[in-house]
Amino acid sequence: MSCFSFMGIFNIYRLKMTERNELPQHILTTSAQLVGVCMTVISLVKALHIGQAGSFLDKFLAIDALLFTVSTALSYAAMRGAKSANLEKYADQFFILGLLELGACAVLLSFEII
Repeated sequence: MSCFSFMGIFNIYRLKMTERNELPQHILTTSAQLVGVCMTVISLVKALHIGQAGSFLDKFLAIDALLFTVSTALSYAAMRGAKSANLEKYADQFFILGLLELGACAVLLSFEII
């Protein structure tokens, strides 16, 4: 009987650890991929020689890639560290900020606002 209760406690602990580490894992993989997306769009803007609008756009995308890189580093640290709740919160905030900026860049590129 005590063996079964010990295994039950272990399974509950494992489930809680899995739930806790789920968000940083998603942020890590997605933000790392979005750094590549930003770099690809920067390369396309430079190759197409869009002009002054492209100059502003590639700077915005470079800042965006930096935001996603910081988000990647913070989410990795959240999975590895003891103060994971704070790091997870900051990783999430940088990720959301990067997504908002990427969306703004997409609007600027598609409607040629700048």
